[in-house]
Amino acid sequence: MTATGSFTVKLDPQQDKKTPAGRMLINKVYSGDIQGTGVGQMISKRTENGNAVYYAIEEVQASLAGKKGSFTLLHSGVMSAQGQQLSITVMPGSGEGEFAGISGECIIEQKDGEHFYQFNYQL
Repeated sequence: MTATGSFTVKLDPQQDKKTPAGRMLINKVYSGDIQGTGVGQMISKRTENGNAVYYAIEEVQASLAGKKGSFTLLHSGVMSAQGQQLSITVMPGSGEGEFAGISGECIIEQKDGEHFYQFNYQL
């Protein structure tokens, strides 16, 4: 099954003065086929030459296809001169409520300052 829509995201940088990586709190609001919120934390690192990585854990509380519940998304991203790789998958066994047993992956696209998702899932 596929769900599509958009989301707004607010990233709140945290001050971790003794670590070489940055940390941010994530707050999202989903609209479209997914109606709900996502909260989480992101760890990132960018080098002077522009290479970057990020990892995040996001807890989604939402309704989708007439069902309500929650699940966890795991984010992993790499950016370099050779290109970008982004992987966002549902953590196995994280579905709760009517999302028990959910699996899948999410594709994110940014266009004209807006964020869009395509969530390919099995329930």
